[in-house]
Amino acid sequence: MNVWSKLLTALRGGVNEAGEALVDSQALRILDQEIRDADQELRQSREALAEIMARQKLAAERVGKGEARVAEYEQYALKALAADNEALASEVAEKIAHLEAELAADREQAAGFAASVARLRQAVSQAEGHIRRLKQQVDTVKATESVQRAQLAVAQRHGGSQAKLHTAVESLERIKQRQAERAAKLEVEAELAAEQPEASLESKLRAAGIVPDNGSAASVLARLKDKAHNPS
Repeated sequence: MNVWSKLLTALRGGVNEAGEALVDSQALRILDQEIRDADQELRQSREALAEIMARQKLAAERVGKGEARVAEYEQYALKALAADNEALASEVAEKIAHLEAELAADREQAAGFAASVARLRQAVSQAEGHIRRLKQQVDTVKATESVQRAQLAVAQRHGGSQAKLHTAVESLERIKQRQAERAAKLEVEAELAAEQPEASLESKLRAAGIVPDNGSAASVLARLKDKAHNPS
């Protein structure tokens, strides 16, 4: 059971290593996609910010209009009081109270929108800065990757050219050796060819009896006889 556990652990380790290798090989592509996803989310955040800002603007406009109406009815109430028409002034006061209640709600809503806009503005600004820095880093990484690939290709080509050059030098040395051997053989053959006519002529002269054949048995016997008859 312990062996099977170790085997499963080794398999999981192999899968993790393969997965990490795949992620590493596709790191730039994955990072590009993540940046595109972040850009898409940022666009959606900007759209949400624009929508809330529009609502804040409408709420602020309602607040402005509500304040103007309250101010308008306050003037009506003052005029009613100036005319000693307290009943009318009281009725206008009720209207003002209703308008002020609506105004308070509009102000609260506008304040809420303003707070949301401030938070979203900060979040969008931070996201924009983060994505901008990330894109700069990606550009730097891509440039470095391109340079390193070029350097690797040059190194590989240089290594290959060095190996090919070494092989070429060896081939050249072998050719030189064969040429030297061939030249020596030709020289020997020339020397042998030059010697052959002289040797052939010498043989012909000996055969004709013009040149004595000192190396033959007959010549040796004749020399010995001559010494026997002429000991001195």
